[in-house]
Amino acid sequence: MSTATGADLAQLTGTYTIDPSHTRIGFVARHAMVTKVRGAFNEFEGSVAFDAADPARTDVRVTIQATSIDTRNAQRDAHLRSNDFLDMETHPEITFVSTAFRQTGEDTFDLTGDLTVKGVTNPVTIPFTYEGAASDPFGNLRLGFEGAVTINRKDYGVTWNAALETGGVLVSEKITLEFEVSAIKNA
Repeated sequence: MSTATGADLAQLTGTYTIDPSHTRIGFVARHAMVTKVRGAFNEFEGSVAFDAADPARTDVRVTIQATSIDTRNAQRDAHLRSNDFLDMETHPEITFVSTAFRQTGEDTFDLTGDLTVKGVTNPVTIPFTYEGAASDPFGNLRLGFEGAVTINRKDYGVTWNAALETGGVLVSEKITLEFEVSAIKNA
């Protein structure tokens, strides 16, 4: 999981809470076939349980409030919250629950789990890079991770689109999910 020695890695064993004020859960979608729109979810919570002796037992759980979607455009955000996209009235949460953890390199790993969007659950594998561990000014041990995965939104029942006069569609089917995570070790 890192370049840390076995003794250092053992110190990372524990349960962590994802720090929403230092974490970004974002996404990127193609718009009108020519540009990208970036957004983020501003309200979420999550936990990470890591066991250095048996990393495969790692457990990650994240719950995102769909209504917190933010693309810096109120009209677009309202449309994304509607039944055309996330249907947040019926499905207010997006969830991820891990099912497997596999180290792929010195500081890289794949996290596999069940992603539920709009009531539809599919397995995804997210490649992550471990960015390190540090004690913050308040004495908290923090771990940092970054990762991204591309999904097809139609696999989650998010099918709305509009044809363009010049060909193509308004919104891409492929959506890249981005994760920049800071997690604080629980006391």
